[in-house]
Amino acid sequence: MDETLASYKLKAQIIKAMAHPSRLMIIDELAKGERCVCDLQRVVGADMSTVSKHLAVMRNAGIVEDRKAGLQVFYRLRVPCILQFFGCIEAVKASRFAASLH
Repeated sequence: MDETLASYKLKAQIIKAMAHPSRLMIIDELAKGERCVCDLQRVVGADMSTVSKHLAVMRNAGIVEDRKAGLQVFYRLRVPCILQFFGCIEAVKASRFAASLH
């Protein structure tokens, strides 16, 4: 498959949008289903403004989407297959750990 530089830049943008521990925690929590910002705030342990900024980065990258219900905003994974990437990361971690034992 011949990919253009623009395609690789888009992939990098998506990966970069996940490249923060708080964002990874949010994705993990959203794997369980839709959550309001207040729920995600408790999971991350940060103020509402910080969590909202993390969510905006991921929304702009196409990772999450939101739904407003009254005064609350609920988020969910836009494409749940992103969790397969987490499985791959775990495999790399396990491989690194196994290599460090030898």
